[in-house]
Amino acid sequence: MVRFVRLLVVALLGGLTGLANPAASQPATNELIILTTTTTQDSGILRVLTDAFAKKSGLTVKAIVAGSGDILKQGARGEGDVLLTHSPDAEKTWMADGNGTSRKLVMYNDFVIIGPETDPAKVKGLKAAEALRRIAETESAFVSRGDQSGTHVRELAMWKRAGVDPKGQSWYRETGQGQGLTMDVASQFQAYAFTDRGTYLTQAKRIGLPVLVENDPALYNIYHVMPVNPAKFPKVNSSAGQAFADWIVSTEGQAVIAEVGKAQYGRSLFMPAATKQESELLQN
Repeated sequence: MVRFVRLLVVALLGGLTGLANPAASQPATNELIILTTTTTQDSGILRVLTDAFAKKSGLTVKAIVAGSGDILKQGARGEGDVLLTHSPDAEKTWMADGNGTSRKLVMYNDFVIIGPETDPAKVKGLKAAEALRRIAETESAFVSRGDQSGTHVRELAMWKRAGVDPKGQSWYRETGQGQGLTMDVASQFQAYAFTDRGTYLTQAKRIGLPVLVENDPALYNIYHVMPVNPAKFPKVNSSAGQAFADWIVSTEGQAVIAEVGKAQYGRSLFMPAATKQESELLQN
């Protein structure tokens, strides 16, 4: 709907301004639409980033939030100006289809497995794949997002690495919801869950489930920024999308990322990564 309204306004303004300047193919707009994931919203970093960029640029910034799978589909329809997502394999396919102009590394945190203090599957301290095998073997309750988000896709990849197909198992529940609500359900059922650390830290006291599996290189959670391709979608605000992409990987944008969470949690929720290579992170 936001995109439809913008297109209508653009069309109307285009008709009017074209009288004065026939060469103008698209009027300027001061609105930026960011397509991004629920983890950026639930962790709180989305508001920090959009507020900082709006102040810097003078643009009106609107965010559309959903799981990475849905966000990439919306981006492939030209329904936003720039994407901030964390589903690397799907992003590469999206770029290969000509939907974006560039894909740049922005930041990372990591995924963790949380669960009840009693730890019925005895997974504390294990690597992620072995922990998931234990959960399956003991048929301990596990709550999944089940929403094709970047987090859900990574969770399924870890189950595959563990040699387990949890779909349809009585101990495996899918919420179809974002990370915050999924952790709520896990807390209610005293179950295990897979979550990004940033969102977990913002809600840990309320959830009451400790981190049991962490510090596994297989669990790095990497975010990229991708401006939507105006050659494929002429109505996008390509200048605004590119400006955001440039800012978030700049020294200023990276400094904003580094500060998020420090005051409240004693550590950054996300690590700035614009100067790193994805392969470098995955080798750590």
